[in-house]
Amino acid sequence: MTELIRSNDIVLMGFAQSLLEGAEIPVLVADQHMSLMEGSIGAFARRLLVPDDHAGQARRLLTEAGLAHELRDEGGR
Repeated sequence: MTELIRSNDIVLMGFAQSLLEGAEIPVLVADQHMSLMEGSIGAFARRLLVPDDHAGQARRLLTEAGLAHELRDEGGR
């Protein structure tokens, strides 16, 4: 799996997830239920993950949607 976005912004994550699902790219939002354990303080960021073989297509789609500044570096930033 390739991590594309890490953020506490649930609107951003929902938008990105919707774009990817609309393009039939498998997507997993990891750590979305951590707020239950942390007391909803937003300390744990959610992670948007896609299979490695869909990462290039997903990056292009998110870049075209204006989210290039949210993407993690391919090396893992």
